[in-house]
Amino acid sequence: MITTKHPGHPPTETFNDATEAVDRLELLYNQATGFICDEFTRAMADGAPDNQRIRAYYPEIRITTSSFAQVDSRLSFGHVSAPGTYATTVTRPDLFRNYLIQQINLLIRNHGQPVTIDVSDTPIPVHFAVASRPELTVPQDGAAGFTLRDVFDVPDLSTTNDDIVNGTYQPANGTGPLALFTAQRIDYSLARLSHYTATSAEHFQNHVLFTNYQFYVAEFEAYARSQLADPGTGYTSFVSTGDHEITDHTTPIPAVGKLPQMPTYHLKRPDGGGITLVNIGVGPSNAKTATDHIAVLRPHAWLMVGHCAGLRNTQALGDFVLAHGYLREDHVLDDDLPVWTPIPALAEIQVALEEAVAEITEYEGFDLKRIMRTGTVATIDNRNWELRDQSGPVQRLSQSRAVALDMESATIAANGYRFRVPYGTLLCVSDKPLHGELKLPGMASDFYQTQVARHLQIGIRAMERLRGMPLERLHSRKLRSFDETAFL
Repeated sequence: MITTKHPGHPPTETFNDATEAVDRLELLYNQATGFICDEFTRAMADGAPDNQRIRAYYPEIRITTSSFAQVDSRLSFGHVSAPGTYATTVTRPDLFRNYLIQQINLLIRNHGQPVTIDVSDTPIPVHFAVASRPELTVPQDGAAGFTLRDVFDVPDLSTTNDDIVNGTYQPANGTGPLALFTAQRIDYSLARLSHYTATSAEHFQNHVLFTNYQFYVAEFEAYARSQLADPGTGYTSFVSTGDHEITDHTTPIPAVGKLPQMPTYHLKRPDGGGITLVNIGVGPSNAKTATDHIAVLRPHAWLMVGHCAGLRNTQALGDFVLAHGYLREDHVLDDDLPVWTPIPALAEIQVALEEAVAEITEYEGFDLKRIMRTGTVATIDNRNWELRDQSGPVQRLSQSRAVALDMESATIAANGYRFRVPYGTLLCVSDKPLHGELKLPGMASDFYQTQVARHLQIGIRAMERLRGMPLERLHSRKLRSFDETAFL
């Protein structure tokens, strides 16, 4: 007979204070993961216990309300949509502490009901439990001397999916979701982020810039060092690939032998309100991968500041394109977000980007049209689209009124829409293949030298404007569905 060894079931507690509730979540999580780590260490040293399973569970937040919340109708979050019971499992409450306190506080205030903190019925996989202990490594299947899944829990796809964000989740036992992601889904993404970016999740900031060229990295580091040199900026450190962190602008950063798939850099502030730059490389698959995982960190905004093909003869190399709409032919999100779903422009993001362009370029009003166009950006999954029969893609581009084309922007915007993360796109024209200006070595070098710094400065300025905006304004109601989770 197989028995289960677990750390015990602590008593259920209710809280009217969000900070105390998160303290309880941390205690339960640390007890559970500490138990798994200790038992895993023992099993690796002495062998697996006979006829015994080792198991501990994620903590859980739960609330029950019997009436509709009387809340400010301008708010897109902080309350459940109807009376009932709602719950979510929680992982890494230390990492999400400020976020959890904010969301729980709104829930308690808007509904006038306490939250219940308890142990859930979702086991913590051993791979995720040991993630914070670098001295512990889960071996591959068959390398431990015993069958790992016979003793410890491993990741389970039934609780590691996007059913909630995709609107396909079916509540169990009448309990609705309180947050967009389950604990296992978050743990999965935290592990993937470390793998793809070579930086820890703790360093990610609430404002994320995506680019599709490594040229932006040197400019970002130069900007970061200038900010660290001035104590009045509020930025306190800069983190590069490999978790190399500096606090002094003169400190050198060790060279990295091999860059990860998506090199990532963080200009940090103590409150998390700094800026993260992710070089996602080229292609919609990378764009989806990066945003799939960064979304669990619940950033306040992400912007694409990459290069594009200008589609109008009146555009010049170096001109900017502010996306007001998207033509989606990237195909990577077709199963998660149908192509008929409109991806609306978000007013707060658009204004911040346009004002940033005006500030950096010193063009205003009608003169801004000299160097920037607004309109539809087309995103496709074929880098050599211009080699196709021109009657196909070019006709569709013309019918869509597209002004620019790239391989990432619509994917990033669509995933922002799907994950309820405010999004925007400001591209820079680097070639005009329909008009004889191809991206060739000499032409590209001149373009990069003159435009990269200015483009990046615009993205940074836009983020700094958004940072000063109340969350209630930034997190638009356009991103929320009929039956939405309470947590952002």
